[in-house]
Amino acid sequence: MRQILNTLYVMTPNAYLHLDNDTLRIDVDHEKKMQVPLHHIGAVVCFGNVMVSPAAMHRCADAGIALVLLDHNGRFKARLEGAVSGNILLRQAQHRVAGDGAFALDMARAVIAGKVRNARQVLMRAAREADDEEDAKRLDDAAESLARSVRNLPQTADLDALRGVEGDAAKTYFSALPFVVKKSARPAFTMDGRSRRPPRDRFNALLSFLYAMVMNDCRSALESVGLDPQLGFLHAVRPGRAALALDLMEEFRAILADRLALTLVNRGQIGESGFQQREGGAVMLEGDARKTVVVAYQERKQEEITHPLLETRVPIGLLPQLQARFMARTIRGEMEGYLPFLAK
Repeated sequence: MRQILNTLYVMTPNAYLHLDNDTLRIDVDHEKKMQVPLHHIGAVVCFGNVMVSPAAMHRCADAGIALVLLDHNGRFKARLEGAVSGNILLRQAQHRVAGDGAFALDMARAVIAGKVRNARQVLMRAAREADDEEDAKRLDDAAESLARSVRNLPQTADLDALRGVEGDAAKTYFSALPFVVKKSARPAFTMDGRSRRPPRDRFNALLSFLYAMVMNDCRSALESVGLDPQLGFLHAVRPGRAALALDLMEEFRAILADRLALTLVNRGQIGESGFQQREGGAVMLEGDARKTVVVAYQERKQEEITHPLLETRVPIGLLPQLQARFMARTIRGEMEGYLPFLAK
């Protein structure tokens, strides 16, 4: 649980993170702002210009605490961790099945099925709660389109066809998502499809920031069970790309990031003043708004939900860990096929 729920996010510019006995201490302008016992921390994520002492780096590596460096906008830069202790037999099996076209296609289908079904749940819930009949109709139509996409998945003959179905589903989903935003917030949070690197509107900027945190949790989950996060099934392998972590996070985009983004906007916890537009049209989440999102994300991970396969209530933050274990069991041949987490 420590690794899942206790991530320390350091976002203050020019903060200095250093070791103080058995604690990590954060100073800003030579003034102590926070001090946290090492045994309470599972990972440290630093945004932008944050300094970390060499002693703190070494101690984190020894204690199995991952140190993740993101740029000011939340984009991944680097990850520092100790010696890999993953199961070599599991990694051998992973590399073996990654070369099996049929296995890779089945795994990728399951990943996309989880993504599309969870996205559909977001739209269906919003349609039920919509006050405007026209909005409800648009959301229902989009949800039905996603249902057709799920039904088409078994007929996909290769990864290219599968990615085509996923692309069409994503286009439908993001075209409907603005109608989940309450009408009073729509002028500030207009969204014309998904844009990234850089995001071109406030809602996309909020999603990109949340996706970066989900990605880090998925990568940590895979590493904790001994899988190689670089070797995926759906996402192509590229140098420096955590392809399997991208695979795993697909089923969590809607339930961990999209739902939270919509809640923050619809409840007025995030407003247009929390964003800045940069030269070239990029829109970025800034200042106190980033802190609001991080706190909300950590609180969301501590909420409990019933896992349909285990039939027991677990913290939402534990879901990537559980699904990483199911991936490992599927790769070892202990499960017939991977079962993604499906939200209700």
